[in-house]
Amino acid sequence: MKALEPWKRTLWILWVSTFLAVAGTSLIVPFLPLFVQDLGVHKLSAVEQWSGWIFAAQMLTAAIFQPIWGGVADRYGRKPMLLRAGIGMGTMTILMGFVTAPWQLLALRFVNGVFAGFISMAISLQASVTPKEYSGRALGTLQTGQVAGALIGPLIGGALAEAVGFRWVFILTGMLLLLASFIVWIYVHEQRSGSHAAKRDKPKVSKKHVMGLLLPVFIASLVTQLGMMSIQPILTIYTTLLYKGSHLEFIAGLVVACTGIANLIGSPILGKLSDVVGPKKILVISLILSAISFLPQVFANGIPMLMVGRFLLGLFVGGMLPSLAVLVKKLAPEEMQAQAYGINSSFQFLGNLLGPVLGSTVAATWDIHDVFYVTMAILLLNAVYIQWNKQLKNPDIKI
Repeated sequence: MKALEPWKRTLWILWVSTFLAVAGTSLIVPFLPLFVQDLGVHKLSAVEQWSGWIFAAQMLTAAIFQPIWGGVADRYGRKPMLLRAGIGMGTMTILMGFVTAPWQLLALRFVNGVFAGFISMAISLQASVTPKEYSGRALGTLQTGQVAGALIGPLIGGALAEAVGFRWVFILTGMLLLLASFIVWIYVHEQRSGSHAAKRDKPKVSKKHVMGLLLPVFIASLVTQLGMMSIQPILTIYTTLLYKGSHLEFIAGLVVACTGIANLIGSPILGKLSDVVGPKKILVISLILSAISFLPQVFANGIPMLMVGRFLLGLFVGGMLPSLAVLVKKLAPEEMQAQAYGINSSFQFLGNLLGPVLGSTVAATWDIHDVFYVTMAILLLNAVYIQWNKQLKNPDIKI
């Protein structure tokens, strides 16, 4: 049997690790408000407020610290930063299983965000070892590990919370993160390219210039998450307008899950296609088609049409995220790539934070259907911005 090439071997190891990390992290999502109640908060408005703060706390600190850890990774290696993230987050999550008050859980979530960066470091590490001609395929495949973890995690988390209790789910989540770190430590071997002398002889590239070049990519990352997350707060409510049967919870879960399943299909296919035609073209096409996929959702007269729209959205978003990661690899010099991936991850976290705020605000101010129209407009404007941006018209790089 022919041995796998080093970059392929690393890809499958990181796939398993990211799957475990994301599945573990998402285990706690279904029961977070219930755990807040278990900690002594009983008034509904207070439960909602605490749950919102606790959920957002990690994203806030993660968005701040991602670029910092990326800069450290450029100097000392991606693998040490991957281990730092996994071990730090695993330890903090285990401690969450022992809290006795909501403020303690909030504080640990803040600290957990400081350690965050497992996924962005995994992407950066994979990008650094993958030949350029296979970048889209590799990063698209790696993304399926995250999506699979995000799909399966909440299902397992809900069942485990009922079977063994909330606190044990936190402990199990932390152990999964530590297991993912152990797998990386044993099986992933990062080879730092070039000697220090060679790096000194390279012409220095202005960090300001590089970040300016990458700004359209960062904005596109923010908009991608904004488009995905803006519908999240109102999706279950919208489902109730279309479905009046007795299996609402199952149908609502199915509507959410079909987007992730489509993402599993679209990411490797469109990632591979971006290696052939260039990531910029795939990104622009995916942005346009993602916007169009909201039409069957906004005009849906039943659950089947809504699911078709959600499936198409997941399919085309599967082309956006790997293309963005490949653009970072192509546009950032090797000595700045980890920091660039960190900043890109920060913009994604920002999109995750702003998306639900945008969706719920538009729905409350105007109408629930207007959320779809606003999201479509944002995606289409971003496609125009990417297509005609002068920074992304580099004749020396196939983008």
